[in-house]
Amino acid sequence: MPQLSVNIDHIATIRNARYKAGPGGSLDFAEPDPVRAAHEAELGGADGITVHLREDRRHIRDDDVQRLRPFVRTRFNLEMAATDEMVRIASGIRPHTAMLVPEGRHEVTTEGGLNVADHEGRLAQVVAALHAAGCLASAFIDPDPRHIDAAKSCGFDICELHTGGYARAFAEHGGNFDHPSLAREFDALRDGGVRILDLGMRFNAGHALNYANVGPVAALPGLYELHIGHAIVSRGAFTGLRQAVSDMKAAMGRGG
Repeated sequence: MPQLSVNIDHIATIRNARYKAGPGGSLDFAEPDPVRAAHEAELGGADGITVHLREDRRHIRDDDVQRLRPFVRTRFNLEMAATDEMVRIASGIRPHTAMLVPEGRHEVTTEGGLNVADHEGRLAQVVAALHAAGCLASAFIDPDPRHIDAAKSCGFDICELHTGGYARAFAEHGGNFDHPSLAREFDALRDGGVRILDLGMRFNAGHALNYANVGPVAALPGLYELHIGHAIVSRGAFTGLRQAVSDMKAAMGRGG
């Protein structure tokens, strides 16, 4: 069974709906605290903790990242845009993994994979800087052979396949894998994973996965890690985060 890295961004979203950052960006005494959420997720069986430090700081803030890095006892994954500012922050924080993602100010959540093929020169420089800081470099990409091959050329250690298309088709067709649309999306993930592994990179996946659709993805050959956040935080509002993480790991274990 693959490992599970829990994205706790939306714990910060809930906090920020009530509290605004004070001087220096501190949110002392505000709740819920992402650090406590990381602790609960790890107690529930999380193999890693993921946060996305966005340019507009809409949920996770700089102070959160600073506090989380020494606190996390599993693996700490920092999602980030390939900007000079974020490279400087990652080089100082030194997360175990830095995952490069596309970022748009007006999107609600990440809407697609990183365009690696058309920006190899810049991304190779970013990967080199992350390696110099001791971080593994991950590319969040669509299951497109062009971008997988380009990620290898740039020196990425990991490719995380964007599972949004699969999740949308799963919901639209009730999980019916006989439907050509869902079968096509799933086959693209499977074939992309094979290509990633053949090129010597680690195969991860994530985006819009939930308790209903995660099993078949978790059963993909060679999959190392899933990154899941919104579904877990949503269930955690009713069951508690520790139980929600445990439930997700059970759903992953049931496979396809």
